[in-house]
Amino acid sequence: MSQPYVVRYVGGPLDGRVDSLPSTPDDPKQTVTYVHLHGGPKIVHIYELSYAVEYGCEYRLRAEEAEPDVIG
Repeated sequence: MSQPYVVRYVGGPLDGRVDSLPSTPDDPKQTVTYVHLHGGPKIVHIYELSYAVEYGCEYRLRAEEAEPDVIG
């Protein structure tokens, strides 16, 4: 019996989520986009792929980029 391929999420609203796949994906996604819809504005979180040898891979929340300076 083979072990499932485990995908973990670190940070943001998906922190602690664990998905199990039956096998290793041939070409895992480099990023995962999570869109939170609610009564207010749409909130987008981007997770970047990071490998974890002991269990598969994990997606880590991308650090927010600094807002550009506004001149004016």
